[in-house]
Amino acid sequence: MPKRILETALCVAALQATLAEGAQQITAAGAQHSVPGPEAFFTGRARIDPLWPASETLNASGALVTFEPGARSAWHTHPAGQRLVVHSGVGLTQEWGQPVQVIRPGDVVWCPPGVKHWHGAAPGTAMTHVAVTGTLDGKNVDWMEKVSDEQYSATPVE
Repeated sequence: MPKRILETALCVAALQATLAEGAQQITAAGAQHSVPGPEAFFTGRARIDPLWPASETLNASGALVTFEPGARSAWHTHPAGQRLVVHSGVGLTQEWGQPVQVIRPGDVVWCPPGVKHWHGAAPGTAMTHVAVTGTLDGKNVDWMEKVSDEQYSATPVE
């Protein structure tokens, strides 16, 4: 296991143990290491900054995800759904069979359970969103095929 991933796993384990104690907790900025979006599930450069893990008291994890211009996730679903809060930049998202949509800072996207979709940055602008992802039976995502250049380049709906 690469050192950075192991360090992140140890930070998450420590955070989970602390949360189980029931007291208010502050996780210091930088305490959890950034990880690159895995090449198997992302096209282009994406960075994932973990915010909190799912726990017994909050069955949803949180992460800050930054996509460089043109970067995007693969098609995927979430068994318990996901909310995205666009923090900065301009992004794109698409539900299977629907048009590509533009998303901007302050927009909140609800990805219902089991609905196939993708999200990422616009071609010329980076995009960062907060992802709050529900967990069902210990799982929060089912990855599928990558978004083709043709799918990504479809004219978006504003």
